Amino acid sequence: MKHGVRPRATIALTALLAACVTLTACGGGNSSEAAAETSAKPPVKDPVKDPIVATYDGGLYVLDGATLKVAEDIPLKGFNRVNPAGDDRHVMVSTAAGFQVMDAVGRRLTDVEFKGPKPGHVVHHAGRTVLFSDGTGEVTVFDPADLGDTRPSTTTYDSAAPHHGVAIQLANGELVTTLGTEEKRVGITVLGKDREEITRSEECPGVHGEATARGEAVVIGCEDGVLVYRDGAIKKVKSPTEYGRIGNQAGSDESPVVLGDYKKDKDAELERPEQVSLIDTESGTMRLVDIGTSYTFRSLARGPHGEALVLGTDGKIHVIDPETGDITKKITALGSWQEPLDWQQPRPALFVRDHTAYVSDPSGKKLLAIDIESGKRLASTELPTAPNELSGVKTH
Repeated sequence: MKHGVRPRATIALTALLAACVTLTACGGGNSSEAAAETSAKPPVKDPVKDPIVATYDGGLYVLDGATLKVAEDIPLKGFNRVNPAGDDRHVMVSTAAGFQVMDAVGRRLTDVEFKGPKPGHVVHHAGRTVLFSDGTGEVTVFDPADLGDTRPSTTTYDSAAPHHGVAIQLANGELVTTLGTEEKRVGITVLGKDREEITRSEECPGVHGEATARGEAVVIGCEDGVLVYRDGAIKKVKSPTEYGRIGNQAGSDESPVVLGDYKKDKDAELERPEQVSLIDTESGTMRLVDIGTSYTFRSLARGPHGEALVLGTDGKIHVIDPETGDITKKITALGSWQEPLDWQQPRPALFVRDHTAYVSDPSGKKLLAIDIESGKRLASTELPTAPNELSGVKTH
């Protein structure tokens, strides 16, 4: 329910009750009703500037973006994930029941929820936020500017079958979405504004993840390379090895090159890769960069100038020039660490906003803020429980 407007009758009743309390001449019944109305309203909390949201086992921390002081500790059972919602106030929290909207600035969970089993990827691009429900295959699109205490209007698209997928809506209204079933994922389809198919490719085994580069080129990961959708056509960029899985990507509007992970051992229980991929969406080529340390799916980000950033298990942020593949700088953030076998277990995460890199340190129960240009630590905080995923918004 949006705040600020109430029916005249309610306003009149409130005024009468207030007058009665002042004169101490009203009966107990009306005073109880007034107290009930007051207690039913959620308390208004001071807004948090540039909030950072960190998940932990059983809840969410909301922190001040500059000081990293914990502004709110919100209990929420289960394994929860967080993503930017696409505006300057909210984040999307993936719970067991679906996608729930959090007012990060107001440091509270709202009642707005997009229900669906196995909530998956959240993608914001060109003024639209797209949710993919793995359990149903439903794609939900909305304008994040409409987020608040009521559910925004949406458009939906039903995939042919449920699967672990992802979708993105482009500036012209086209929808790029994955193809697959629970047993096998094969590629992507591109749909027009009328949701009629424009083109498709099924040359992408194990399709996973997406990123957008300069010029609105969309990169989708495969087990043998990537698919690039650009200017109405899909192009396959193959990995230099027979099995070269790219499942996590990070793009930037400042660069035509997308940063991706790179795994080449198909039979590994848990591969700890030491190479990353750089996919040039203009030339249709791929370059591998050896960073000399392993990393995880929460290690990839982009800097304010399009720099490729990788948080290694050596505790350093490796800064890579996406055009040349040169490692230009290493920023010390943490001590050395090792990726756990269970993907839901906490491991350091990298979240970048403007010129600041936020890094979680689960083993030390800490969160750090580091200036990317200078490498200077801007702030740090100790938390009661080990943090896991990170997200946040920039207020204006």
